[in-house]
Amino acid sequence: MTKAEWESLCDGCGRCCLHKIRDEDTEEIHFTNVACRMLDTAGGGCRDYANRRTHVPDCVQLKAKMLPALDWLPPTCAYHLLAHGQDLPDWHPLVSGDPESVHRAGISVRGRAISEREAGPLEDHVVAWPGRWPRGRAPRARRTG
Repeated sequence: MTKAEWESLCDGCGRCCLHKIRDEDTEEIHFTNVACRMLDTAGGGCRDYANRRTHVPDCVQLKAKMLPALDWLPPTCAYHLLAHGQDLPDWHPLVSGDPESVHRAGISVRGRAISEREAGPLEDHVVAWPGRWPRGRAPRARRTG
Protein backbone atom coordinates (compact mmCIF):
# COMPACT_ATOMS: atom_id res chain seq x y z
CA MET A 1 0.00 0.00 0.00
CA THR A 2 1.36 3.43 -0.90
CA LYS A 3 1.57 6.21 1.66
CA ALA A 4 -1.32 8.01 -0.07
CA GLU A 5 -3.45 4.84 0.02
CA TRP A 6 -2.64 4.33 3.69
CA GLU A 7 -3.52 7.93 4.53
CA SER A 8 -6.80 7.65 2.57
CA LEU A 9 -7.99 5.04 5.08
CA CYS A 10 -8.44 7.81 7.63
CA ASP A 11 -12.09 8.86 7.53
CA GLY A 12 -11.41 12.22 9.20
CA CYS A 13 -13.63 11.55 12.21
CA GLY A 14 -11.15 12.98 14.73
CA ARG A 15 -11.94 10.40 17.43
CA CYS A 16 -8.30 9.36 17.63
CA CYS A 17 -7.45 13.02 18.37
CA LEU A 18 -9.47 12.95 21.58
CA HIS A 19 -7.55 12.53 24.81
CA LYS A 20 -7.95 9.25 26.62
CA ILE A 21 -7.36 8.31 30.22
CA ARG A 22 -5.92 4.89 31.07
CA ASP A 23 -6.96 3.52 34.45
CA GLU A 24 -3.73 2.65 36.26
CA ASP A 25 -5.29 -0.30 38.06
CA THR A 26 -7.39 -1.92 35.32
CA GLU A 27 -5.63 -0.60 32.17
CA GLU A 28 -9.10 0.31 30.89
CA ILE A 29 -9.27 3.19 28.40
CA HIS A 30 -11.70 6.03 29.08
CA PHE A 31 -12.42 8.41 26.22
CA THR A 32 -12.94 12.11 26.78
CA ASN A 33 -14.46 14.77 24.58
CA VAL A 34 -11.27 16.81 24.91
CA ALA A 35 -9.50 17.27 21.61
CA CYS A 36 -5.87 17.85 20.78
CA ARG A 37 -5.20 21.55 20.37
CA MET A 38 -4.58 20.99 16.65
CA LEU A 39 -8.05 19.59 16.01
CA ASP A 40 -10.60 21.99 14.54
CA THR A 41 -13.54 20.97 16.73
CA ALA A 42 -16.05 22.78 14.50
CA GLY A 43 -14.78 21.30 11.25
CA GLY A 44 -13.44 17.99 12.53
CA GLY A 45 -9.98 17.97 10.95
CA CYS A 46 -6.43 18.68 11.99
CA ARG A 47 -5.47 22.32 11.55
CA ASP A 48 -2.04 21.40 10.14
CA TYR A 49 -2.00 17.66 9.48
CA ALA A 50 1.20 17.64 7.41
CA ASN A 51 3.13 19.35 10.22
CA ARG A 52 1.16 18.09 13.23
CA ARG A 53 4.14 16.40 14.85
CA THR A 54 5.99 19.71 14.90
CA HIS A 55 3.17 21.19 16.97
CA VAL A 56 2.38 18.03 18.97
CA PRO A 57 5.53 15.87 19.16
CA ASP A 58 3.72 12.91 20.74
CA CYS A 59 1.07 12.78 18.00
CA VAL A 60 1.00 9.17 16.85
CA GLN A 61 1.74 8.43 13.22
CA LEU A 62 -0.09 5.15 12.64
CA LYS A 63 1.75 2.34 10.94
CA ALA A 64 0.35 -1.08 10.05
CA LYS A 65 2.77 -2.93 12.31
CA MET A 66 1.58 -0.86 15.31
CA LEU A 67 -2.11 -1.70 14.97
CA PRO A 68 -2.25 -4.98 16.92
CA ALA A 69 -0.84 -3.26 20.01
CA LEU A 70 -3.07 -0.17 19.92
CA ASP A 71 -6.01 -0.60 22.25
CA TRP A 72 -7.08 3.04 22.18
CA LEU A 73 -8.25 3.35 18.60
CA PRO A 74 -12.00 3.88 18.39
CA PRO A 75 -13.99 0.87 17.14
CA THR A 76 -15.14 2.88 14.12
CA CYS A 77 -11.57 3.56 12.95
CA ALA A 78 -10.81 2.16 9.49
CA TYR A 79 -7.32 1.13 10.58
CA HIS A 80 -8.81 -0.80 13.50
CA LEU A 81 -11.49 -2.37 11.31
CA LEU A 82 -9.08 -3.56 8.64
CA ALA A 83 -6.64 -4.87 11.25
CA HIS A 84 -9.51 -7.03 12.53
CA GLY A 85 -10.60 -8.23 9.10
CA GLN A 86 -13.71 -6.05 8.89
CA ASP A 87 -14.99 -4.06 5.93
CA LEU A 88 -15.19 -0.28 5.76
CA PRO A 89 -18.67 0.96 6.69
CA ASP A 90 -20.97 2.65 4.19
CA TRP A 91 -20.30 6.11 5.63
CA HIS A 92 -16.54 5.89 5.09
CA PRO A 93 -15.48 8.41 2.42
CA LEU A 94 -13.72 5.69 0.41
CA VAL A 95 -17.05 3.85 0.18
CA SER A 96 -19.45 6.79 -0.05
CA GLY A 97 -17.26 9.00 -2.21
CA ASP A 98 -18.17 11.91 0.05
CA PRO A 99 -15.90 13.26 2.83
CA GLU A 100 -18.96 14.70 4.60
CA SER A 101 -20.59 11.26 5.01
CA VAL A 102 -18.59 10.57 8.19
CA HIS A 103 -20.04 13.71 9.75
CA ARG A 104 -23.61 13.07 8.61
CA ALA A 105 -23.42 9.54 10.04
CA GLY A 106 -22.62 10.90 13.51
CA ILE A 107 -19.19 9.30 13.60
CA SER A 108 -17.05 12.43 13.78
CA VAL A 109 -16.22 14.71 16.68
CA ARG A 110 -17.53 17.73 14.78
CA GLY A 111 -19.42 19.90 17.26
CA ARG A 112 -18.98 17.33 20.07
CA ALA A 113 -15.48 18.05 21.33
CA ILE A 114 -13.77 20.80 23.26
CA SER A 115 -10.20 21.95 22.80
CA GLU A 116 -7.65 20.95 25.41
CA ARG A 117 -6.92 24.66 25.82
CA GLU A 118 -10.45 25.24 27.17
CA ALA A 119 -11.25 21.97 28.90
CA GLY A 120 -9.61 21.90 32.29
CA PRO A 121 -9.10 18.49 33.98
CA LEU A 122 -9.63 15.53 31.64
CA GLU A 123 -11.42 13.64 34.39
CA ASP A 124 -14.27 16.16 34.07
CA HIS A 125 -14.79 15.22 30.42
CA VAL A 126 -15.06 11.42 30.34
CA VAL A 127 -17.64 10.32 27.75
CA ALA A 128 -18.59 6.98 26.25
CA TRP A 129 -19.54 7.87 22.66
CA PRO A 130 -16.04 7.88 21.11
CA GLY A 131 -15.59 4.25 22.15
CA ARG A 132 -18.92 3.13 20.68
CA TRP A 133 -20.64 2.82 17.35
CA PRO A 134 -23.60 5.17 16.90
CA ARG A 135 -26.94 3.39 17.23
CA GLY A 136 -27.77 1.47 14.07
CA ARG A 137 -24.30 1.98 12.58
CA ALA A 138 -22.35 -1.00 13.93
CA PRO A 139 -21.04 -3.30 11.21
CA ARG A 140 -22.84 -6.52 10.51
CA ALA A 141 -20.91 -9.66 11.22
CA ARG A 142 -19.54 -11.38 8.18
CA ARG A 143 -21.30 -14.60 7.35
CA THR A 144 -19.05 -17.57 6.91
CA GLY A 145 -19.77 -20.83 5.26
